[in-house]
Amino acid sequence: MSAAPKVTALRGGNVSLAAAADAFLATPRAANANTHRAYASAIDRVIVLLVRDRTLADVADAEIGAALAELWGRCAPATWNRNRAAIASWLTWCQTRKHWAAPSVPAEAERRKENADETRAVAKTTVHRLLSRRDIPLREKTLWRMLYETAARAAEILALNVEDLDLEHRRAPVRSKGGSIEWVYWDSGTAHLLPRLLRLPDGSARTRGPLFLSERRPVPARRPAAADICPHTGRARLGYDRARVLLEKYAGLDLHQLRHSAATHLGEAEVPLQLIMGKTRHKNPRTAMRYVKPGAEAIAKVTEVLAPRRRTH
Repeated sequence: MSAAPKVTALRGGNVSLAAAADAFLATPRAANANTHRAYASAIDRVIVLLVRDRTLADVADAEIGAALAELWGRCAPATWNRNRAAIASWLTWCQTRKHWAAPSVPAEAERRKENADETRAVAKTTVHRLLSRRDIPLREKTLWRMLYETAARAAEILALNVEDLDLEHRRAPVRSKGGSIEWVYWDSGTAHLLPRLLRLPDGSARTRGPLFLSERRPVPARRPAAADICPHTGRARLGYDRARVLLEKYAGLDLHQLRHSAATHLGEAEVPLQLIMGKTRHKNPRTAMRYVKPGAEAIAKVTEVLAPRRRTH
C-alpha cells in the first residue's frame, strides 16, 4: 500500500524545466495576454538560470530560492512579490495538477511587505519637467507620456500592438485586469511622439507588431512568442522589468506612479469622481478615491485659506 504515493510523486520524473514551463503556460490560467507575458518572463528567466534542459525533479528548493534572489533580490518588494508569485504558481501547478516531482519556493524566500507610500503621486510640474528632458530616449519619453496621459496600467500599454492604435481618435483598446476590452485615450503630447516612434530608418513606418520594442533582437535561447516579435525589425516587445528599471534610472520613479499621478492631478483639478473612474477604469469608487488623494501642492495651496486676511489700507 505504501508504494502508491511514491509512484505518484515520481510521475513525470523526466520532465525538463522547459517542458514543464511550456505545459503550465498553455493552461487557461495563463490565457490572459498580460498574465501570460508576466508569467512567461519570470519563469523563462529562472529556467535559463537553472539550465532549461535540466530535469525538473533534480532541482532543489534552495536552488529556486537562490535564483529568485539573484534575479530580483534587490528589486522593490512589489517586483519581488510579483515574480515570486509567478514561480510559486508554476511549481504548485506542477505538483498538484500534474503530480510531477518538483521543487517549491523555500520558506526563506517569503513575500516582502509592500509599504504604502503616502507621497506616491508626484507633482504635475515634476512630470512635465521629466517628459520635456532632452536626454530621455524617444521610446521612454513616448511610453511615459502615454502612461501619464492615458492613466493606464503599464502592463496594458506595453501589451499594445501598432495595429491597435487609432491614431485619428487618439485611442487604443486594452485588455483590463478583469479580461474585458476597454479604451484608453491620450492627448497631443503622445500623438506627436507616436509617428516618430513608428518611423523606420528608410522613412516608412511600422504597421504591425509590438508598439514598444526592446533595444536589440532576442537571442535564440530566449526567443519569445511570434506575437511579441516585430515583423519589421525582428526586435522583441519591451518587457515590464526593463521599462521599470529605465524609469527608476532616469527619474527614480515607479511605473505605477505615472498612473497614480494622473488620477491625483485630475482630482486636484476638481474633475468629478465619476469621470476620474471612467479615465482610470476603476469600478469601485472606494478604490478610485485612494488614487485621487490630494497631493502635497494642493494641500499646501488650500492651507492658504486658513491664513489671516491681510489688512487693506
